[in-house]
Amino acid sequence: MTRHDAPDAGAGTDPEPCLVRCTAAEMAHLAARDAALGRLMDAVGPLRRERIPDPFMALVHAIAGQQISAAAHATVWRRLLEAFPRFTPDRLAGAAPEELRACGLSARKAGHVREIARRATCGELDLASLPALEDAALCARLCELPGVGLWTAEMVMIFCLERRNVLSAGDFGIRKGLRMLYRKRELTPAFIARCKKRYSPCASVASLYLWALAGGAGGADYADPAQATGKQAPGSLPRGRCRRSAPRSAGASFAPVRHDDQHGREHDERAAGEFPQGRVFSQKEDAQRHRGDRLKSAEYGRGRGTDAADGPDGEQQ
Repeated sequence: MTRHDAPDAGAGTDPEPCLVRCTAAEMAHLAARDAALGRLMDAVGPLRRERIPDPFMALVHAIAGQQISAAAHATVWRRLLEAFPRFTPDRLAGAAPEELRACGLSARKAGHVREIARRATCGELDLASLPALEDAALCARLCELPGVGLWTAEMVMIFCLERRNVLSAGDFGIRKGLRMLYRKRELTPAFIARCKKRYSPCASVASLYLWALAGGAGGADYADPAQATGKQAPGSLPRGRCRRSAPRSAGASFAPVRHDDQHGREHDERAAGEFPQGRVFSQKEDAQRHRGDRLKSAEYGRGRGTDAADGPDGEQQ
């Protein structure tokens, strides 16, 4: 089990993982508010989703997972923990770009990580003050950081700071789970807003179950209407084509899915070693890999619990 709860990974036996809380009271509230969600929670049962309680580690973890598959994300994160046993802002601020790139980070991501580490080290970024901020102020503060967009901020809010009322409208897994739960081929912003209002103040717990559903936890009783009709979901890529700038998955058992920088323009990043260096993929191959990444996002809700998904149905914010 990967150790997330201490800056110094150290040696020896890893401790029990730190988990996202999912209380009986919250589940009872959601079941009373939404019968369909209540049936899903009964069918799936309790969920175990890991969280990273250290804000700096959580930010780096989320940035590392932007635009790549869950498997690649896990590999990059493992390399980072091995390369930097003392995983602190001052250590990463002093790291050479080549050290970070050797772990699988792109030059762009390595720059974002080093700048966030520098700000945390010199006091420009007060990580200790983040838990005291209200949700809106917290999200805005995180989005001011290089490499952090709305999706990344929302994932840190859920899987680090345990904010209880987050529903990521741009997350591929959340959108897929909503389509499956309510048997809708298309989702409108107004419908997603109504769901958030209905789940409030426990939308984060609802998100965990939507990710689990998107990852297959609901079984044969649930299917994605967008796929069952043989049609592409709105905003998704036509068969056989792949936008290279399309958002990719981010990691963990069905989980979150938007991997963007602060401007929503993060491009397709390949983890070091994932592809033969210099190889150019055909449209068909690239489209197949893109669809595989979408399948990967299903891991988020089923297992690890730190990052996991794909991209917001191709929508651009």
